[in-house]
Amino acid sequence: MRLIIFGPPGSGKGTYASRIASQLGIPHISTGDLLREVAKRQDEVGKEVAEHLKKGELVPDEIVIGLLKERLEESNCEHGFILDGYPRTFAQVKALSEIAKVDAVINLRVPKHVIMERLSGRRTCRKCASIYHIKFLKPKKPGVCDRCGGELYQRKDDTPKVIEERLRIYEEQIKPLLKLYKGSVKDVECEKADIPPEEVVARIYKTLGMEK
Repeated sequence: MRLIIFGPPGSGKGTYASRIASQLGIPHISTGDLLREVAKRQDEVGKEVAEHLKKGELVPDEIVIGLLKERLEESNCEHGFILDGYPRTFAQVKALSEIAKVDAVINLRVPKHVIMERLSGRRTCRKCASIYHIKFLKPKKPGVCDRCGGELYQRKDDTPKVIEERLRIYEEQIKPLLKLYKGSVKDVECEKADIPPEEVVARIYKTLGMEK
């Protein structure tokens, strides 16, 4: 099973992709994780990727495509994979079509107010980077990390203004890509902020016509 999973920031797509990958025995390939791993290498490509990431720039398509091609040629992708964070451009869709056939595209449909509630309520520990939520995953003591006692704070990326912009950019990127994959897209509704991950995974399997 060769899958792509699309979902806005805060949709939980990484969590769902990891669970599905584990259950199906296929790799969960996050391009973000892939690039961060490559950036640790001391070769020419690794140094170039590290430089782009350090500056907060997008890594050029030709590099991302080349790295993904290498990854999909590894033996554990023989029976399938689930892509998370790729493709994001027309060029990437075209390149992927030349590398592998995609069986289905999972499109997580999450209302804007749910995303805002999830992300704006998130708090991060300054010391150990543990994640909490003011409603769904509260620390024992307000503002204090259970693990290390560090201060909990709201990242800039989790403020309403930044979330609005992230969602706008995501919609601009993904809408045209969904049209390209028309016929392969499987919409999965995630209508509540506190919906259990196992429920969403079950819905994905059902939409794919598979038994969980």
